[in-house]
Amino acid sequence: MSRKPRGLRPEEERLWQRVADTAKPLGKNPSKPRLTAPIKKPGVAPTPKPERYSPPRFRVGETASTAMPPMVHSREEPLRMDKKSFTKMKRGKSAPEARIDLHGMTAASAHTALTSFLLRSHGQGFRLVLVITGKGRRSKDDGPVPQRVGVLRQQLPHWISIPPLNQVVLQVTEAHQRHGGSGAFYIYLSRHR
Repeated sequence: MSRKPRGLRPEEERLWQRVADTAKPLGKNPSKPRLTAPIKKPGVAPTPKPERYSPPRFRVGETASTAMPPMVHSREEPLRMDKKSFTKMKRGKSAPEARIDLHGMTAASAHTALTSFLLRSHGQGFRLVLVITGKGRRSKDDGPVPQRVGVLRQQLPHWISIPPLNQVVLQVTEAHQRHGGSGAFYIYLSRHR
């Protein structure tokens, strides 16, 4: 890996010029010009103006919306499996071959259990599994500041995008209502080699 040259600072340029002025040419031809360090003027790139963030209007006394956002990861993810199988899976017509329920687990224990479950399922040759994360707890009074609900549901896309799970997972999508709806996910695994 090569580094980009950083250029000389003004004090380094002055020092170099002093050294270059004391140098004598090596050959018999003194008419050749002396070599000096090229002086590079750093280009000043225009700094982009940061976009201003304006939070949504909120008045004291209003109840904040605690609706769960859609799982962004599954909507932006390109289709990496057969479209016909994907449509069948989304409609709840494919039966999962195995399932795991992560309700009540901490994020750390759920991550460990999910990793173990998916690797074991992949090893057994399963293609479609169901992971139940739950929708998250909601309290009666959230207060004026909304709290993030469904920690496991929010963490699932991250967990499957890092090793070793990213090697075995082909597709993730929210489950059909008959298999748990927004509190569960279908995970389509790659073929076992």
